[in-house]
Amino acid sequence: MVINYLHKIGWFIGLVLLQVLILNNVHIAGYATPFLYIYLILKFESDTPRNVLMLWAFFLGLTVDVFSDTPGMNAAATVLLAFLRPTFLRLFVPRDTLDSIVPAIRTMGVSSFLKYLVVSVFVHHGVLLTIEFFSFAHIGMLLLRIVASTLLTVGCIMAVEGMRKK
Repeated sequence: MVINYLHKIGWFIGLVLLQVLILNNVHIAGYATPFLYIYLILKFESDTPRNVLMLWAFFLGLTVDVFSDTPGMNAAATVLLAFLRPTFLRLFVPRDTLDSIVPAIRTMGVSSFLKYLVVSVFVHHGVLLTIEFFSFAHIGMLLLRIVASTLLTVGCIMAVEGMRKK
């Protein structure tokens, strides 16, 4: 149990540092920015209580906000993602799977994991970038940024997932 939390804290620190030091400065074609820090929330066990998940998400988003100088935008989007995550898992996890799984390609299959990943990342980015824009005056630009950032983040998460041995 303690080892599990230490493992999560290590991922927390590593993903926050990666996000604020490197990925926040990556803007492909001025539209796509990867938000890899949400990988931590997506990888929690499926039987994690929603309250615990939302607390982790709040502190993860708040930490990114503090270092990125964004007033609560990441925290709001990440908490919403944590709130909706159990619903997304119920939608995309095969019924015959064990009650307690860690969402991954190995446990869910490529198709189910990719659907879960795309929907989760799209919802997170939709909320985050809508709060950032704070206007629907340039809705085409907003949708382009949401889709481009979603595709880039999904690609990065799939690459990390492919490199992980577990």
